[in-house]
Amino acid sequence: MLVLAGCAPTKTAAPIREARPSAAKVAPAKAPPGHYRVLPGDTLYKIAFEHGVDWRDLARWNRLVEPDRILANQLLRVMPPKAEVTTAALPAPAPVQSKALPSIAPVLAPAVVPAPVPAVAMEPAESPPELWVWPSRGALVSRFGEGLNKGIDIAGQPGQTVQAAAAGKVVYAGSGLRGYGKLIIIRHGKTLLSAYAHNARLLVAEGQSVNRGQAIAEMGDTDTDRVKLHFEIREYGKPVDPLHYLPRLS
Repeated sequence: MLVLAGCAPTKTAAPIREARPSAAKVAPAKAPPGHYRVLPGDTLYKIAFEHGVDWRDLARWNRLVEPDRILANQLLRVMPPKAEVTTAALPAPAPVQSKALPSIAPVLAPAVVPAPVPAVAMEPAESPPELWVWPSRGALVSRFGEGLNKGIDIAGQPGQTVQAAAAGKVVYAGSGLRGYGKLIIIRHGKTLLSAYAHNARLLVAEGQSVNRGQAIAEMGDTDTDRVKLHFEIREYGKPVDPLHYLPRLS
C-alpha cells in the first residue's frame, strides 16, 4: 500500500491569479459656470444655502418636481437662466403722435365668452414662526455684518447644548459645507432657514421635525479656531440679522 501510495500522482494546487488592479475612478466633469455638480450627501437646501439663493428658485430653475430628491453627480443650475430678465428696468416706449382720422362708425364684433378656467389646487401657505429663542447661552462675540459675518457668533464651552431657535424641519445635517464644520440647517415655513455651525456633535438627522428649544447639537470648534456657535437666519436665501428675530437679552 505504501509503495502504491508513493507511486500515485500528486495533485498540484491551482495557481493563484493575482487580482488585476481596479481601474482608477474617473473624476466627475467640472461644472460649467453658473452650475453645480451634486456631491454625495448634498441636499437642495444645503446647495441653495452655499450659493446664497432661495431653494425654491433652485428647484424652479432646474425643473425639480421633488426638491427633496437629487442625485449625486447631477448638474444643477445655481444662477437664473438668461430667459429670466425683468422688463421693469427697460425704458418705456416713447408715445407716438398720430394724425386725427375721420370718424368711422364702429363695427361691433360678436361677444366672445372666455372658456372657463379649471380651478387649480393651491398649496397651503406655511407661515414663518412667530416665536424664537436663543440657540445657546454665552457671550455674543461677533455680530451680523462685522467683516464678512453672515450671522452672529456665541461663545461657549465644549459640549454645551445648542437648541433649535424655532420649530421647523431639519433639511441638512453634515459637514459638507466648507468653513461651517458640523452644520445643521432647519427650514421654518417657506421663506426662512436657520443654520447652526461648528458643532462637536449633531443630535438630529435630516427630515426630522424639531420643536422650539429642542436640543439639536453640542457646541464645538469644528472648522474654526475656538469653541463657539455660528448662527444664521436666511430669508429667501439671503442672510438677515438674527437679532431682528431673537428676543432681546435682559
